Amino acid sequence: MKDKVTTKRDRFRNESSVFGTGLEKVSSEELLDREKVEKTRVRKWLKRSILFLLALVIIFFGFFAWQFYSTASKLTGEKDPISLLLSIWPHSLNKSKGRVNILLAGYSLDDPHHGGAQLTDSIMIISINPSTKSATLISVPRDLWVNIPGYGYNKINAAYEYGQNGNFDKAGYFYGGMGLLEKIVSQDFGINFNYYALINYAAIKDAVNAVGGITVTISSPDPRGIYDPYTHLKLPNGTVHLNGQQALDLARTRGDGPGAYGIPDADFTRTQYQQKELVALKDKASRLSSLIDPLTVLKLMNSVGNNVITNLKIGQMETIYSDTKGISNARIKQVTLNNYNGQDLLANYYPDGLDALIPASGLNNFSAIKSAIQQILYGS
Repeated sequence: MKDKVTTKRDRFRNESSVFGTGLEKVSSEELLDREKVEKTRVRKWLKRSILFLLALVIIFFGFFAWQFYSTASKLTGEKDPISLLLSIWPHSLNKSKGRVNILLAGYSLDDPHHGGAQLTDSIMIISINPSTKSATLISVPRDLWVNIPGYGYNKINAAYEYGQNGNFDKAGYFYGGMGLLEKIVSQDFGINFNYYALINYAAIKDAVNAVGGITVTISSPDPRGIYDPYTHLKLPNGTVHLNGQQALDLARTRGDGPGAYGIPDADFTRTQYQQKELVALKDKASRLSSLIDPLTVLKLMNSVGNNVITNLKIGQMETIYSDTKGISNARIKQVTLNNYNGQDLLANYYPDGLDALIPASGLNNFSAIKSAIQQILYGS
């Protein structure tokens, strides 16, 4: 009896052993199948993810390329994509006695309520010396009374409108309004220009916002700082951070409204702050990288493309950017004609009751101003 029980028990163990081994084999095969399925699923997921990311990259760079083309076309007037592509490489710059001279003018086409939208209320000479890594900003007073060829005497801020409406076209000068303005400044200031840029005031607001604001120093003789009742701009003395709208308001204020304070020299003070803003914007833009912050670069491109007209090629802009981004603020000289080495080179003038300015040497006598410009730029 005992042997029979033992035999049955042994047979059961043997069968269980065989049965157990079969289960183990099935489990291993299932595990291998599962691993294969999982690997296949992961590979599919990776492939889809890579394709999705690649599509995003293509879309982004396509959009970036389109933005670039659109901006470049607006800036330069060049519509042919091939010509634009050829112009993007850094180009050598035209120079006058080793300096790159740019005529900068600002008008108010962005303001529908501005009665004289085509008057260039901001005129500035930007002179860059690439070899010495230095630059000079010289503001030309908008109220300067000059002889406009073909139109007689008027304030210099009217020259652009005359030239634009009259299709100014003279050999050796830019075409249109900027050409007539160039002719006047060249002759009266004794400086040859290589390039020009016409800027709608809205560019200030958009560009400053694009770079996240700028920092300038308010240095008003009024302890309260400055206040402009027309724009309600109110800033304390000292270092302040400006957003786009504040920068635009500061660039426009002349301190002539009811209750205004802190702008003692009207247009001269305004041009000093315009110069400060230009330097601050240069500092901020110089730290940008299209690879690190492409969205900011796109915003900056839009602000420029929508509001600037220039004869600079894209490659020349790149060269200017490279030449100026390393210029420290200490190497940027800011000049106004009402205070050159403690001397006022201008005098008040009231033709037909208008409030204007002429050279201190007399009407249409720009000899002292020409001499000062030569000293400032060339040391002679």
